[in-house]
Amino acid sequence: MRTSIAAIALAMGLSVVTACGGSGEEPAEAAPTPPAETDTSDADASAPAETETAELTEASGSAEFAGLPEPYASADFDRGKRVFFQCQSCHTLTEGGDVVLGPNLYGLFGREVGTSGDFEYSTALQEADFEWTPEKLDQWLTRPRDFLPGNNMSFAGVQRPDDRTAVIAYVMTQTGYEAP
Repeated sequence: MRTSIAAIALAMGLSVVTACGGSGEEPAEAAPTPPAETDTSDADASAPAETETAELTEASGSAEFAGLPEPYASADFDRGKRVFFQCQSCHTLTEGGDVVLGPNLYGLFGREVGTSGDFEYSTALQEADFEWTPEKLDQWLTRPRDFLPGNNMSFAGVQRPDDRTAVIAYVMTQTGYEAP
């Protein structure tokens, strides 16, 4: 019986660590696949070829991020949404959303740190003196324990700068961000 309980506790602990960024090791990145050849013989001459459209989208970022300041406007929406999967076990993004293990992030930007209504923050966050901006969130997500020692967030951080930019842009679009 004790062995079963210990095994369950270990499995739950590993799933939380995995959900909150895992071991800190970066996953191997897949090699990019070349764009498929397209037959444009019957295409309308005024319409851009698919590869040109893909290049424009990649160069200018995702349409969902178009109203954001740089570098967030150039980020990849799908990447941001994918990286946020690491966060959703503890945080929600919707207005009036649940408080889970961490606070709801709706209205995060421009809010004084440690002041979301229904969440009990660590002393380190209660005593911190700054407002959340995309730049502060980038510093936080790099490694929360180093950014603000004494906080209770058990998350290793988002190591890749392009992943941080994408997830911050995603959070901006989902939480009512308004440019200052």
